[in-house]
Amino acid sequence: MPAARSSMRKIKDVLRLKYEADLSCRQIAASLKLSVGVISKYTQAAETAGLSWPLPEGMDDTTLAARLFPFATPVRKHVMPDCAYIHQELKRKGVTLMLLWEEYRASCAGSAYQYAQFCVHYRQYSSRLKLSMRQTHKVGEKLFVDYSGDGVPIVDPQTGEIRRAQIFVAVLGASGYTFAEATLSQKLPDWIGSHVRAFDFFGCVPEIVVPDNLKSAVTKPCRYEPELNTTYADMAQQYGVAIIPARPYKPRDKA
Repeated sequence: MPAARSSMRKIKDVLRLKYEADLSCRQIAASLKLSVGVISKYTQAAETAGLSWPLPEGMDDTTLAARLFPFATPVRKHVMPDCAYIHQELKRKGVTLMLLWEEYRASCAGSAYQYAQFCVHYRQYSSRLKLSMRQTHKVGEKLFVDYSGDGVPIVDPQTGEIRRAQIFVAVLGASGYTFAEATLSQKLPDWIGSHVRAFDFFGCVPEIVVPDNLKSAVTKPCRYEPELNTTYADMAQQYGVAIIPARPYKPRDKA
């Protein structure tokens, strides 16, 4: 708004110097530090609108602008996305930036940012939040294991029954090398079997396996001394690996 008021003040000065002081376009340009082309544009607009100086009594800046530039396209301001809301919603399962952008676009009609700029604004916001210590991984040291998302639906070809398969994921910390497979459940036999097949896939075992606190891995979650499931502990002993569960409610332990 200050910029708009300044612009209207300049236009009024142009009209006053043109019609009251009877100065040329070059003289007005030199006085107001504007280009001759701008002065000419303003004076021609005034002549087309039938305006001179002084202006009609009671004419405000909005009315003057509408008279001088009746066909000007108003600048549409984009609505800023609610980045705090976006940040909270992204913590929910299945919620993505694309889904939140579509919701934002629908609520803002034609004044919404495009997806790329929407993401830029969110990343700028999230970069100012509390920072975490970056983990440094050593080769062969840690294998991070967990189940991913809500699983995927599978159909029994004989009965047509739809069940939801669980996606087991194991990732080596240093390289990001990944093993993934679908199992029918997160129960102990599937949990142990997925570990065995992951070790076979990698062709080696890590020094440490870092699971979440699901029941198949940890019978008693604790920040300092979690109690491992007996079968899971036996598997670790069999393969000579250490099991160090992530701390409860500390997702950055599995970055």
